[in-house]
Amino acid sequence: MTLIKSISGIRGTIGGRPGDNLTPPDIIKFTSAFAEWVRHQSGKDRPKIVTGRDARVSGEMVSQLVNGTLMASGIDVIDLGLATTPTVEIAVTGEMADGGIILTASHNPGHWNALKLLNARGEFISATDGNELLNIIGKGEFNFPDVSRIGSITRNSSYNEKHINQVAGLKLVDIGAIRKRNYRIAVDCVNSVGGHIIPELLEKLGVQDIIKLNCDPTGIFAHDPEPLPANLADICRLVKKERADLAFIVDPDVDRLAIATEKGEMFGEEYTLVAVADYMLKHNPGNTVSNLSSSKALKDITEGYGGEYFASAVGEVNVVEVMKKHHAVIGGEGNGGVIYPELHYGRDALVGIALFLSHLAREGMTCSMLRASYPDYYISKQKIQLDATADMDALMNRIKSEYAGHQVNCTDGIRIDFEKEWVHLRKSNTEPIIRVIAESYSKDKADELAGKILEKIRRI
Repeated sequence: MTLIKSISGIRGTIGGRPGDNLTPPDIIKFTSAFAEWVRHQSGKDRPKIVTGRDARVSGEMVSQLVNGTLMASGIDVIDLGLATTPTVEIAVTGEMADGGIILTASHNPGHWNALKLLNARGEFISATDGNELLNIIGKGEFNFPDVSRIGSITRNSSYNEKHINQVAGLKLVDIGAIRKRNYRIAVDCVNSVGGHIIPELLEKLGVQDIIKLNCDPTGIFAHDPEPLPANLADICRLVKKERADLAFIVDPDVDRLAIATEKGEMFGEEYTLVAVADYMLKHNPGNTVSNLSSSKALKDITEGYGGEYFASAVGEVNVVEVMKKHHAVIGGEGNGGVIYPELHYGRDALVGIALFLSHLAREGMTCSMLRASYPDYYISKQKIQLDATADMDALMNRIKSEYAGHQVNCTDGIRIDFEKEWVHLRKSNTEPIIRVIAESYSKDKADELAGKILEKIRRI
């Protein structure tokens, strides 16, 4: 069983002993600290916080604990109920709230849950803010108001529709072109909150023929909820059986988007952002951002349109920071996360679907033809377990010095760029593990590059 506290929130497995797992005392303590932080940040005696949750089984229990604690802390709560992560982000600004809490463990299995924290801009809190929050938790000095000043709670289920309408109203979303193609589209929403909002979005975009798989938001995940090829055999078979034009797959909180082609083959999670950026840059050239572990294909596409590509440390908050710094018109992460600042600064599968379909419809290609139009890169993800006494910092420095003659980026671990390939090494903050991500122009070459680095680590 596990409990992980970080600058972005708290996550863990449900049940067990307090301090070792995500239990009611841990949830109450963490929520109380966030309420204290929001009050300090807002300067208000009675701040307002938006909450929402994915459909996992523990969600209702965690929601009641969080909402009750916020009220006890003198916070007015706007509870969206079942809502995607990007929907909660939009609601924070829509309600002019002072923060938000999303109850989701994202792609983690069903026995996990988490509290993800938003600031008044509807964005994940920064590292500085997260450290301040951890200090508040460490002190544990909470002061709750008397009964005359406890907060209120308002239920608001309108933001699914508002989110859909905002996406459909974006300038580059071409509903007319999508409708003319008369697409037959399959969806897999892993029995979480995407089960309602994704089909509703597709209908709004003019898609009438929708094949639903795992769209009942029971929280009983039909497969491993991370949208990776190994977990998506059923939707790939369904696409071929039903002769669908493509399929969209989302994770439990709908901030990551995977796509399957009409052949029942994965489009590639790295290429969700690449395809959407291609469409965006064709109509609005500018800069782009993804993290250091994302495909080089985005850089190629960006430079082809005369823009400049920038790499950030891994993590959505880091991507957003670099996007703002360099005025990027689009960005995201290679796990299928699309960030489109015209709507908001958060990964949003709904935006990804709308822009991807607009692109596909305007190009008049099949999904597999569109994928074939992009440069082919392959990523290998591996890791090495070290002895607990290993000095990982010294090891990383040795690797860095051995590749000093190449382009080396130390923003987040070590990324080494070669002429046509790259490798990224990141050490774990909690275990003696180094993760090695390599990309090359063939799967064998990517595996070979990652293996070469792993062997060098073993020798050191």
